[in-house]
Amino acid sequence: MTWLSQNIWTIIICAVLIAIVAAIIVNMVKKKKQGKSMVCGCGNCKACPMSGSCHKQ
Repeated sequence: MTWLSQNIWTIIICAVLIAIVAAIIVNMVKKKKQGKSMVCGCGNCKACPMSGSCHKQ
């Protein structure tokens, strides 16, 4: 119990970081299922020089 009380802030910070990483991964999976590109966010794929590698025909 002493160890837990001495390291409570480290545990809290790690839990927050894990939650942030999990939220980012969930967001990426949702975008992938919607067919959106995770590489770019420009919104104008016709003018993008990388459109051929993002959106396979």
